[in-house]
Parts: sequence; structure tokens; C-alpha cells
Amino acid sequence: MATGLIALLDDVIAIAKVAAASIDDVGAQAMKASSKAAGIVIDDTAVTPRYVVGFAADRELPIVGKIALGSIKNKLLFLLPVAMLLSAFAPWAITPLLMFGGLFLCYEGAEKLLEAVFPHAAHEHEEEIGLDQQNPEHLEEQKVAGAIRTDFILSAEIMAIALATIPEASFVSQLMSLVVVAVAITAGVYGAVALIVKADDMGVAMSGNSFALVRGFGRGLVATMPVVLRTLAAVGTLAMLWVGGGIVVHGLEEYGLGAIAHVIHDSAAAVSGGQGMIDWLVNTLLTSIFGAAAGALLIPVVAKAIVPLRKALFAQR
Repeated sequence: MATGLIALLDDVIAIAKVAAASIDDVGAQAMKASSKAAGIVIDDTAVTPRYVVGFAADRELPIVGKIALGSIKNKLLFLLPVAMLLSAFAPWAITPLLMFGGLFLCYEGAEKLLEAVFPHAAHEHEEEIGLDQQNPEHLEEQKVAGAIRTDFILSAEIMAIALATIPEASFVSQLMSLVVVAVAITAGVYGAVALIVKADDMGVAMSGNSFALVRGFGRGLVATMPVVLRTLAAVGTLAMLWVGGGIVVHGLEEYGLGAIAHVIHDSAAAVSGGQGMIDWLVNTLLTSIFGAAAGALLIPVVAKAIVPLRKALFAQR
């Protein structure tokens, strides 16, 4: 009996060691995958605040909460199972799906450029696609839906990068790692967004503090946050064009259409002279220009073809 008990305890200890090693592996893989996706995470953080700007202060956190809930649903309920299934049974489908997502980001970014440069034309386009700017409640719903759609594309890129980072892991280990990545990144991104959009309110509260240093810091926050939010809106637009354009360019390259990628790479190398940071900046700028051009071509396609088709399909139901 004693011998059997000791053997059983040995088995339990061995299982516990394997489980602990698996947890360590999952943690390491999740950290590795998250670091590879860091660029997209920063883009996601820059993009989201622009969906909150313009609403009353008491609606800011609820809107961020709705977008965060949509984001975690995107990752866990849709993208995670689809990523695992495609990776196992149809890896060839991942690139074209990501390219469609990249084109959507290009379209979103081009829309924002149109709004900044030609506001009247942007307003006409919004009316064409049915964006209700008059009803605040409808506008909030549409902004949240738009943010969740954009998050879906960025999240798909994050999950694809994360999955590609751990190709040798077992199915269960991949699954657990992607769950950790999804939860951690969503919490990090939308926690940061919540802090950004409420920073001015925190500044107002601090500006009434009895300590001069705290009061001065609070007033500085109030004064600088409008500039910070406008800068983030610009960075968010650039991020969509850069990420979307980059996805499309990379996808074309995978299908043997590498001319655009070669032009961007060679131009960046010629301008930078081999200096890493300048090379990256030129590469980013040229990729963003490509993304803006692709998005601009899509604006009339969306207004004249895709939206009418969607309306016709829904009208038949």
C-alpha cells in the first residue's frame, strides 16, 4: 500500500512538473508572439482614441468599454478559432484574407485624409454610405461599430503574426499562447486608450489640488491633451495606411507581384544610404503613400458599388 501511494505521488509530481513546464512554455511563447506584434499593437492604440473624440466626457469610458468588449470577442470568438483552423487545414487562405483586411484599413485611412483635406467631399461620402452625423445615439453606435471593424483587421494581423511566431508548438500550446496574447494585448491597448481619453479630466481634478506641483501638472495636462489627441488622430490615420498598405504590398509579393515592394525597398535604400532609421522612415512613408492611393481608389467603389449591393442584399431579407 505504502509503495503504491509513493508511486502515485511520484506520478502526480511528474505530471505537475510537465504542467509547470507547459505553463512556462506558454508564457514564453506568448511573450515572444506579443513582442513580434508590438508594432501593430502601437498602431491599434493610436487608432482607437479618434473614435472617442467629439463625444461628451461621460460617454468616453463607456465607448472605450464597448470597443474593448468587441475587440476581445473579435480575438477569442472569431479570429482565434479561424486562425487555428486555417493554419491546420487551409494556410493558403490566410494571405488573401489579410490582404482584404489591409485594403479595408487603406480605405479607412484614405477616408480620414479626405476628411482632413476636403471636408465637404468627406461629408458627401458619409451621406452616401449612410453615416448618420445628426443623431448622437446613432453616431455613437456607428463609431463603435467602425472601431470594432478596424480592430478586427488589426487583431487579425496581431493573431497571424503571433501564430507565425510559434509554428513549432503543439496545438494546445499554440491555442493557450494565442489566448494569453489576445487577453493581454486587449487589456493593454484599451487600458492605455482609457487613460489617454480621460487624461484631461484627471488634469482638471489635479488642477484644483492644494499642492502647487500637482496643480501645475494638472493644468499642463489640460493644456496639452487636445494637441496629444490631434496628434494621435494623425498617427492613427498614418498607422492604418502604413499597416494596410504593408499588408497588401507583402501579399502581392507572396503572389510573385513584387514590383511595388522592390520600388519601395530600393527607393528607401537609395535615400537612406544604409542608415537604419532613415530607411525605416522612408519605407514607412512610401508604404503609407501606396496605402493612401489604394484607399482613395476604394472610396468611390465603396460608395457606388459595395454599399448599394449591401443595401440590396439586406432589403431582400
